[in-house]
Amino acid sequence: MSPTFRSLAIYNYRVYAAGALISNVGTWMGRVAQDWLVLTELTPHSSVALGIVTGLQFLPLLLLAPWSGMIADRFNKRRILALTQSSLALTSALTGVLVITGTVELWHVYVLAFLQGVATAVDNPARQTFVSEMVSREELTNAVGLNSASFNAARLIGPGVAGLLIAAAGTGPAFLINTLTFVAVLVALWRLRTSELKPAPRARGKGQIIEGVRYVRSRPDIMLIMAIVFVLGTFGMNFQLTTALMATSVFHKGAGEYGLLGSIMAIGSLSAALLSARRPRPRLRILLAALAGFVVSTLAAALAPSYLWFAVALVPVGLSALTVLTSANSMVQLSVAPHMRGRVMALYMAIFMGGTPLGSPLVGWIGSAWGPRWTILIGTITVAGALVAATLYLMRTENLHVEYRWTGRPRVVLVREPAGEPMPEIAA
Repeated sequence: MSPTFRSLAIYNYRVYAAGALISNVGTWMGRVAQDWLVLTELTPHSSVALGIVTGLQFLPLLLLAPWSGMIADRFNKRRILALTQSSLALTSALTGVLVITGTVELWHVYVLAFLQGVATAVDNPARQTFVSEMVSREELTNAVGLNSASFNAARLIGPGVAGLLIAAAGTGPAFLINTLTFVAVLVALWRLRTSELKPAPRARGKGQIIEGVRYVRSRPDIMLIMAIVFVLGTFGMNFQLTTALMATSVFHKGAGEYGLLGSIMAIGSLSAALLSARRPRPRLRILLAALAGFVVSTLAAALAPSYLWFAVALVPVGLSALTVLTSANSMVQLSVAPHMRGRVMALYMAIFMGGTPLGSPLVGWIGSAWGPRWTILIGTITVAGALVAATLYLMRTENLHVEYRWTGRPRVVLVREPAGEPMPEIAA
């Protein structure tokens, strides 16, 4: 089997990945339908309302992170996922019924978005760490990359299909189809061979939440990664808001063209995920290089003169953003003790996605006040600042400087003084 797909040789992971791929297609259809419902049916293209919906979806990730991580470390992850996926299916079904019956109002969407966020807050750390129970440590980086590949392969299909379906039949059917796709995950979880799973040690006793926070605070390497993904997630990755505003307000396109933008971005994201799956281990230098690529590509997208050039710029945006996220996710999971993984990943996801309740309404307000292009430019500026700050921090704390080496394979390396030896984990 190709090194890129080697984790699929494991039965449990193969079954789980198949169910997740189908569900991910539905998830992307639901996201596009929700954005289109708020932006064109319930409001007159209100970026503030769309930002509030997005913020409400991610607010529980921030509020519930300590408890959701403790739940993932204490209870059976397979059962947790069955409950959370069933809950997400129910919220999608309720939204679809409200739309089809013509009774949906904006406050309904607000409430259901918050309830989806609660289910997602509990689901995320269990889902992220469940991978380590299906594959060995040696295959973990590959499995994380394939999970991202699945999510973004679905992104190639889901938004485009949703756009066509919305144009033909409205947003209601898109929500109902999303509901049906959750069945695939539930069937996959039921068919797993429990005897082949490798559960992490269960956390027991009091003070587990405080223990998780102290563990992260004692790890400057994890704190640095979390700081980077916080800035990226809060200001740089509001794509469901920024692409919707650019498509409708700047380029005056319809549902089909808006859905297509998500699929185009997924070309870059899928490529990044597959490349990450091929790497034997994540590297900090790749993460920093991807941040630089994100700054350049989002600047190009914000200044794009036409819909076509905007769509083209979204490919490297997706490539660089997903490279940062897969590298960061793998680095954190591989570096923590197994019994702490759920709590650490819950905090990681809270830092990454929990900033969205702050970032989305703020970016939505910026779009109303300064124009849609600034919803992207604010991410460009803040991520550039984070990149500079992270680089200076590493150079100061690790006594690093940059060298270009001509001997052998020409390459850039970060060298620690005074020994003059390249740091293997971040050597370029």
